[in-house]
Amino acid sequence: MARPKLASGKRGEGSARPVHPRERQNPAELPELDRRIHERIRLGILSSLAINDSLSFNDLKRLLKTTDGNLSVHARKLEEAHYIGCTKFFEGRIPRTEYHLTATGRKALEEYLQQMEELIRLTRDD
Repeated sequence: MARPKLASGKRGEGSARPVHPRERQNPAELPELDRRIHERIRLGILSSLAINDSLSFNDLKRLLKTTDGNLSVHARKLEEAHYIGCTKFFEGRIPRTEYHLTATGRKALEEYLQQMEELIRLTRDD
């Protein structure tokens, strides 16, 4: 791996710091990531729902290996953003909660994935 070139600072020759070659020209702008998605549990919820028509609260809890409280908080944030929908019903005498991805959520997830791909591309470009 090539060593980074050093740029001399204005405070004297001893204050050189590594500079990436792109830093000398126009630095690439990093994509702005959706903070409502950029969290492990929320990304997991959206990703799981993107490949399933719907999932129950217990299915998501098991898939994401999280607690009831943690899943509830993150699911509520996604509901407030209209990224997921929630249906509550009884199966016999047992209450059930089902989640599904909304069109808004699918679009937001797609944009987030494109932003992450761009970030990866920028990071890997030499």
